[in-house]
Amino acid sequence: MSGAGAAPRTEKIDGSGLDVVVIAGTWHEVITNGLIAGAQRVLDGSGASYRVVRVPGSFELAVAAQAAFAGGADAVVALGVIIRGGTPHFEYVSAATTDGLTRVSLDAGKPVGFGVLTLDDEKQGLDRAGLERSHEDKGAEAADAALRTALVVKELRG
Repeated sequence: MSGAGAAPRTEKIDGSGLDVVVIAGTWHEVITNGLIAGAQRVLDGSGASYRVVRVPGSFELAVAAQAAFAGGADAVVALGVIIRGGTPHFEYVSAATTDGLTRVSLDAGKPVGFGVLTLDDEKQGLDRAGLERSHEDKGAEAADAALRTALVVKELRG
C-alpha cells in the first residue's frame, strides 16, 4: 500500500470563493464513484463551489481540464482508474495522462489535484477509493491538494 507515512489532514480548508471542477473518467464505476464521493466530501466541507463532469476515461482528463481552466476554474480535481493489463497500453495511457495533466496545470498556472489511480489490479483500487473498507481515500486527497494549492497560488498572486 502506498499510504505509509501519509497522515490524514484534520484542519478545515476555507475554499470560499474558489471554483473547482471535478473531472472523472467513467471506467470502473465502483472505484471512480468512490473517488468522486471522497472529493465531494472535502469540497462540501470547504465551502468551494464545484461541479462534477465525466469523461470516457483517464486519457481524456487533460483536455477536459484544459477546458475547465479556459472556463474560469480555479482548480481541477482529476479522477481516474488505469489498471495494468498484459500489453504496454497501461504504460502509454498512464504516461499520457500524467504528462497531459501536468502540462495543462503548468500552462494554466492553476492546480490539478491528481487522483488518477495507476494500479496492478482491481483490489488496489478498491483499497484506495475511499469506500467502506478502503484504507485510503485518494479522491479526498486529490481535492485537498487542489484546494490547498489553489489558495497558495491565489496568495502568491496577491
